[in-house]
Amino acid sequence: MTNDSLTERETLHWYAFKVFYNKVFEIEKRLRSAGVKSYLPCETVIAVHGGIKTKIRRPVISSLIFLQCTGQDVTEIRKSLEGKVMLYTKEEAGRQVPSAIPDREMDIFILVTSAGEAGLEYLGADSPRFRTGDKVRVTGGQFKGAEGHICRIKGNRRLIVSIQGVCAVATSYIPQTFLEKI
Repeated sequence: MTNDSLTERETLHWYAFKVFYNKVFEIEKRLRSAGVKSYLPCETVIAVHGGIKTKIRRPVISSLIFLQCTGQDVTEIRKSLEGKVMLYTKEEAGRQVPSAIPDREMDIFILVTSAGEAGLEYLGADSPRFRTGDKVRVTGGQFKGAEGHICRIKGNRRLIVSIQGVCAVATSYIPQTFLEKI
């Protein structure tokens, strides 16, 4: 093994799991107890049970969790969770390998999904229709620093931030003055 391949195997990357049977919180807890950094896009909602209001944490993208680890670790984690998760993969040299998410893409996704902003729309798997707009950077407001493509949804200008092949999220309306073309 060369030093380059050893370094690549030891480098931390973000990966995505599709979690089966709505067990995202269970998987999140297992990852945390194993010392693996994870990100589960959630929102806090008010639920009323028996006239009592409580705040609950709810995943905003059904059955999706992200984890940060090495390529070797993600393979071992997937094996330990066999039957409970599906690792997003890509084809490389005729075989399926874990699909690492670029740090910049993940940072922007976390920025947008953790902002607590109302009006976000989660769009599921990435689709070519979201690549047709201008690529922009947000220069002000809640999403300052985010980059993505502009798309009109329900008549409003929205920033689409996607993790290729996994999911996309559309922000609430962003004023044109806060956008710069890249």
